[in-house]
Amino acid sequence: MAERLHRFRGGLELPGMKEAATASPIRVMPPPKRIVLPLSQHIGEPAKPRVAPGERVLRGQMVAAAEGVISAAIHASTSGTVVAIEDHLVPHPSGLAAPCIIIDADGRDEAIEPVPLSDWENRDAGEIRERVRDAGIVGLGGAAFPSWIKLSGNRDQPLDTLILNGAECEPCISCDDMLMRERADEVISGARIMLRALHARHCLVAVEDNKPEAAEALQAALAKFADPRIELVIVPSRYPQGGERQLIETLTGREVPHDGLPLDIGIVCHNVATAAAVHRAVVHGEPLTSRIVTVTGGGVAEPCNVEARIGTRMSELIAFCGGYRGDVARLIMGGPMMGFTLRSDDAPVIKASNCLLAGTAEEFAPRRETLPCIRCGACADACPASLLPQMLYWHTRARDFERVQEYDLFDCIECGSCDLVCPSQIPLVSHFRYAKTEIWGKNEERAKADNARRRHEARQARLEREAREQEEKRRRKLEALEKMKSGDAKKAEIAAALERAQKRKEERS
Repeated sequence: MAERLHRFRGGLELPGMKEAATASPIRVMPPPKRIVLPLSQHIGEPAKPRVAPGERVLRGQMVAAAEGVISAAIHASTSGTVVAIEDHLVPHPSGLAAPCIIIDADGRDEAIEPVPLSDWENRDAGEIRERVRDAGIVGLGGAAFPSWIKLSGNRDQPLDTLILNGAECEPCISCDDMLMRERADEVISGARIMLRALHARHCLVAVEDNKPEAAEALQAALAKFADPRIELVIVPSRYPQGGERQLIETLTGREVPHDGLPLDIGIVCHNVATAAAVHRAVVHGEPLTSRIVTVTGGGVAEPCNVEARIGTRMSELIAFCGGYRGDVARLIMGGPMMGFTLRSDDAPVIKASNCLLAGTAEEFAPRRETLPCIRCGACADACPASLLPQMLYWHTRARDFERVQEYDLFDCIECGSCDLVCPSQIPLVSHFRYAKTEIWGKNEERAKADNARRRHEARQARLEREAREQEEKRRRKLEALEKMKSGDAKKAEIAAALERAQKRKEERS
């Protein structure tokens, strides 16, 4: 396959900085004393609680159900008692609190009885998707999009290829690497289940060339399953190779249409950790209650990869890895390129928590003073989405959001490549996020205004209709009265004629 690989535009060669965390096997962390489960750990609507304070729950029990089409269920990650459903600090760039289910563990870690989907090879694809949905599985590469939706395919577009993304390109993050090294069988089994759900013809498992141990383990798993539909592909380790659109272009040479989805070209892309979670949900009947998190950085004593229960507070995760050391300048969820700073380590691990980076002042030196743009074009050369970051920046600074959209702002994947190469130290991605937020806000205001206008027009139309109906009723009533009046006159004329006739008759007699 190597001779058929393509290369996406832009990108950077970055140091891996993964050695410290990959020096030891995955460590399994015992359940903490308290679990904090945010109701929104995914793209879409927050889950709806189905438990109440005081209720005892078991590990794997659904404590919040998916609300709406794009949503994901939440499950208790240990046994214990629900003590509250209230706002708690969550891992989000805003640093704000959000509704969470808080469970005090009882130390027994009792689980519900698992119900595997036996003989899944002969099951209907809909049954597999339903199992994935009920297990609360989302994209574990960081996007956290509900996985069952991406396993539904597209009836209007035949599905050709499933891609499993093992291109963990961002520095410091190594959770997928360690998963592939130690649990390759689960990844390949998950790929086979996904192929069944999607009715796809073949699957490409993409691994970067700087992960030889992972590639070797996957190759051994492929030999074990002997499924000719699945192929391992070694791709160059170039950031952001793990971006969905960039990986698709590398593997197939095809580009996802602007404002389109991979499904539009017959491709579905899932993370390798998502595939392993699908395997556990279908083969073992286990919902998503834990994930592997890379805990690294100069500010943590024992960098490693930890399988942690979802809902574990970051402070306890750090303590499990030996605690803090040195001067921790920033605590980041995610990698140094696309992660965001946490304001407190009291926030819990969520489904999207692939890395916790405790960076020292030496690792995260303060940005130098921002200088004016010199129009060097380095940002455009580095952009993997073929955008013109300098034009986006100028129009954002001018608050000309109409022009910003003309330059395809929403194709920006916020990878940070332009930030890194900018000689003027301009925080370009921050400007682009600001522009997106402003546009979303204006679009929401416009939608609300349009809705209010439609409601006003509907009310006016209703009032006019009711007025017309009232007028029609009055008209009909008047006509009826006129008819009644005309009928009384005729009766009077007849009565008078009869009276005259009677008088004449009497006179003759």
